[in-house]
Parts: sequence; C-alpha cells; structure tokens
Amino acid sequence: MARMHNKGKGQSGSTKPVVDAPPGWSETDKDNVESLILKYANEGKTTSEIGIILRDQHAVPNVKLATGERITSIIEKNGTRSKYPEDMMNLMRQAQRIIDHLESGNQKDIHNRRQLELTESRLRRLSSYYRDSGRIPSDWTYKRDQLRLMIQ
Repeated sequence: MARMHNKGKGQSGSTKPVVDAPPGWSETDKDNVESLILKYANEGKTTSEIGIILRDQHAVPNVKLATGERITSIIEKNGTRSKYPEDMMNLMRQAQRIIDHLESGNQKDIHNRRQLELTESRLRRLSSYYRDSGRIPSDWTYKRDQLRLMIQ
C-alpha cells in the first residue's frame, strides 16, 4: 500500500522473527516483569519507554514472550490506563509543537502549516478508529483550541 502523505511506496522496516519462547539468557519471571511494568507505569513512563527500559536494563527482549501479555494489557488489567492511547497523544503533542511554532512569529512558514494540516488529518483519522473501538469517548472531537488542555 502506498504512503498517505509521502511519495514513497511500500512498507519499510523489519519484521520480528517468529519465536515462540524467550531466549535462555532473558528474564522470564512473570511476576517480576509485571511488577517492573507497573512500577514504571506509576512513574509516568509510556508503554514504549517501558519496553525500552525492560530491554536495555532488565534483559527482557520481548514482554509478550515472558508474560504472555502485552505491556498495555498488563497496565489496563491493574487499573492504571491512560486517558488517551500513546500514538494519539504523540500526534497531539506534535500538533501542539507546530501550532506553537506558527504562533511564535512564523506565520508565513507554509511548509509547517501544511505539516499541521497533515498531522491533524492523521489525528482525526486515528480518533475515529479509537472512538469505534471504544478506547476514547464516542463524543470526543479534535479541537485545536483545546489541544493544550488535552495534552496536560
């Protein structure tokens, strides 16, 4: 499938190898891994940051192989779910950075104005998906003037 906001074609990146058991050198104690995930989630880390910390500092290359669940499902199971999904929050932060740039004396920056339109388009499309799947309220809409309040 072609890219949406770029002239490139196809998918990039590598795929994970098909593995059904964690490596022998990794930390595989399910309770220990879950407690680390909850500890970092309570500190305010995102799921991707938690995965990187577990990989680099605690020798857990794949949480799903070690525990049988994903990081988000472990966090949701223990009741510390965030208000917005991580990818949607990253898009909202990106849009806010572009808005701040345009308002701080760069009104004629047409390239970033176009990038803001593309980012908001992605955000609306993603919010439609999350509304349908029940992750955000069904009456939620993207409003540029309320964006700063949603991020904080």
